[in-house]
Amino acid sequence: MATTGRKRKAVKINDQVIGPLGDPGSLYFQMKAFLQWQRERNYSERTVGNQEDLLIIFIRWCDERGLSRPQEITRPILERYQRHLFLYRKADGEPLSARSQTVRITPIRMWFKWLTKTNRLLYNPAADLDLPRSEQRLPKHILTASETERILNVPDTTTPAGIRDRAMLETLYSTGMRRMELIGLDRWSIDYERGTVMIRQGKGKKDRMVPIGERALAWVVKYRDEVRPHFVLANDPGQLFLTQQGDYFSPNRLTALVREYIEAAQIGKTGSCHLFRHTMATLMLENGADVRFIQAMLGHVSLETTQVYTQVAIHKLKEIHTATHPARLRRQGSAVDELDVVDEGERLLAELVQEAEQE
Repeated sequence: MATTGRKRKAVKINDQVIGPLGDPGSLYFQMKAFLQWQRERNYSERTVGNQEDLLIIFIRWCDERGLSRPQEITRPILERYQRHLFLYRKADGEPLSARSQTVRITPIRMWFKWLTKTNRLLYNPAADLDLPRSEQRLPKHILTASETERILNVPDTTTPAGIRDRAMLETLYSTGMRRMELIGLDRWSIDYERGTVMIRQGKGKKDRMVPIGERALAWVVKYRDEVRPHFVLANDPGQLFLTQQGDYFSPNRLTALVREYIEAAQIGKTGSCHLFRHTMATLMLENGADVRFIQAMLGHVSLETTQVYTQVAIHKLKEIHTATHPARLRRQGSAVDELDVVDEGERLLAELVQEAEQE
């Protein structure tokens, strides 16, 4: 089931100037200045790259209409662009979802806010721009506990690659971490004594510590001790999970690998890494975990969640994980007393759908 191939480096293709070549005040060069400002403030290169792709689309649209400078962009112009997105049809004839339209407008709002804040514009035409109301969709597919077990049992654990893959699947299911967070784990990310994982520089460049179940930990230890030393070549990249060529996984390669295992389980459902994230959240909610603790595990941290999580030690979160995660080896102790809060489980699951679409 393991695939082969070397890691690939992303190549940007947005270096072709749009509009006047020698005008530093043009939309294109002002966009470049905005992106550089984001990099200097430690925005991830992935975030900056995604915003550049979306802003390039907007700048091309403006260029086709003879608009080349920020001062020429008015609120009616931006509303015309919104209507363009509303009427746009993809290759399959389907319109852009409200969420997709919002994703394309949000970088423009951020950009014009920056242009105004840095006195490059006298007023912000995007300040009061209304965004489409996004539908709150729940995940299309959620695994049952038994379906998840079928997937986990697909890797051939008599082979080194199978042991590694089982360890990765178990980690995704146990912790609910994102694929980039799994890729980013290094040899020192897991505290094997405490049964916790330190996820560094997760989405939003936030660190968080989450529990990992005993069974998942056992597979990680087996991989660490029996397999990883044989995958390491001359220069150890430091990542915990390595390919058989000694590289770290690329996002697309990990996605394809996990998708293959889900398809091989023949459960009639599709998905990849995020499917385990959705499933963990749903099953723990069904087993009685408080939504705010699940938000803390997933890294969906609002101000209110932050206030709750800072008052809860990791051992409390681990207690809840042990009591409510379906993959636990044994049930020990009980969850903390139920908090008197409104159940926001469906909202959390809808947020996970939006997050998966962004990836």
